[in-house]
Amino acid sequence: MALELYFKLEPGQIHAKNPKIIKLSEVLNKLPIHEYRPDQVKFRNPNGVGLKLSNFLAIDPNYEGKGMESYSKLDKQVFDEFVNNKINLSTIASKIKKTISNENLRFMLYKIEDDDDQESFTVKEGKVIYKLHKHIERNSKINKKKKEIYLKKYSKLDCEVCGFDFYKKYGELGNGFIECHHRTPLHDINEESETSMEDLALVCANCHRMLHRGLDSFTVQELKNIIEAKK
Repeated sequence: MALELYFKLEPGQIHAKNPKIIKLSEVLNKLPIHEYRPDQVKFRNPNGVGLKLSNFLAIDPNYEGKGMESYSKLDKQVFDEFVNNKINLSTIASKIKKTISNENLRFMLYKIEDDDDQESFTVKEGKVIYKLHKHIERNSKINKKKKEIYLKKYSKLDCEVCGFDFYKKYGELGNGFIECHHRTPLHDINEESETSMEDLALVCANCHRMLHRGLDSFTVQELKNIIEAKK
């Protein structure tokens, strides 16, 4: 979102008193990913947001000045990712803003825990859309329906990637247990879209974890192909 705003401003507009930078500061502070804030006053404040945009000035080859040269490796990575793909950048930024504008949804996303494996969050869409993905996956009503339809068709609940069957492995303890994975790529996730049975895949916990590690790079079928290739 900071980079999206950067491309809309002239260098002289990058300062803490700019209403657009102040507004972005307010939006960033609503992101459902910051439970611990060491300094409530300074955290993502307009001055900090202005400095972040000044970091992009130092990275931008089209800017003849110096900018704030103490930028991070991630700053440059994000800049290089989207400098020639501003339409996709705007789409992702708008999706994040729309997601957090829903107060009830934002509260529910706060309750989605972070994975221990931080690689889950290296996908360019970021934590907010990743949490939205997990929130949709936890829709108990549609998950139950998906399991009922699959069980009726195949007489078992096995992983659509590796074939693992919790009931077969654990007996009654595993009866009816399987996780649901939302097939829709992160960049297409939309809370307002209605999830269909075809959007969901039944997967074991291990395969689900692997799908989330590469959520923006491969599909259920591609993960299945990886397993097949290892046999």
